[in-house]
Formats: sequence, C-alpha cells, structure tokens
Amino acid sequence: MGLKKKSKVSAEFSMSSLTDIIFLLLIFFMLTSNLVSPNALYLKLPGSSNPTVSNDTPPDISITRKGVYRLDGKTIKLSNLTTALKRLNRSSSGKLDVTISPEKNTPVQYVVAIMDVAVKTNVNGILTTAE
Repeated sequence: MGLKKKSKVSAEFSMSSLTDIIFLLLIFFMLTSNLVSPNALYLKLPGSSNPTVSNDTPPDISITRKGVYRLDGKTIKLSNLTTALKRLNRSSSGKLDVTISPEKNTPVQYVVAIMDVAVKTNVNGILTTAE
C-alpha cells in the first residue's frame, strides 16, 4: 500500500492581528500628541504687519561672544538688566520693544537668558543679527 501524506506548508499570514496592533498604536499616539506641550519660545519677529512707523528706535541689547551684555552701548550685568528693562517699560507708552543683537557665533545660552528677562519684564524681544 502506497499511502502518501500530503505535507503542504501554508503560505498564508493573518493580517487581522497586525492591523489591530497598528490601530491601537495610532490611537495611542494621537491621544498623547495632544497632551504634550512643546517647550518653545514665542518670538516676535520683525515684519510689515504694523504699518505705523515710529521715529524713536527701540533700545538695543547687544551680546558679545564672551557673554558681555550692553544696553544701548553701556555694559550692564544680567541681574541689573531686569530692573533697567522694567524702568524703560514703565516710561514707554504701550508695550516696550527691545532689539536683541548677538555677535556672530555667540552661544545660545546668552541669547536665551536675555529672552527670559524680556518675558519676565513683559517686553517684546526682537532678535536681530549683528553684521
């Protein structure tokens, strides 16, 4: 008697379990992406949205590569800059605009320190590039 067993290997793959996992991951990432708030700085960049032109120039805070801060050309410490900006903000009408102009290749930490001071004193910091 010559009985032969048929041993066929099934080449089928069930995709139903894989699609369930993909949908669960999709729902998970959609829910968690709304909960994550990025730690970002909101900068007011110069633009042409305001058609009125002011004759007075805003105070300028320049930063050297070594972390020396200058407010309108006068060297100032970071701790004294907060009080100086508060005083300037009180004397101005409306919200004060301040230009921040770091030298080329200035470390970012010095620029961010000035931006933090501007946010704390309720001043608009406008980042410019020094040539």
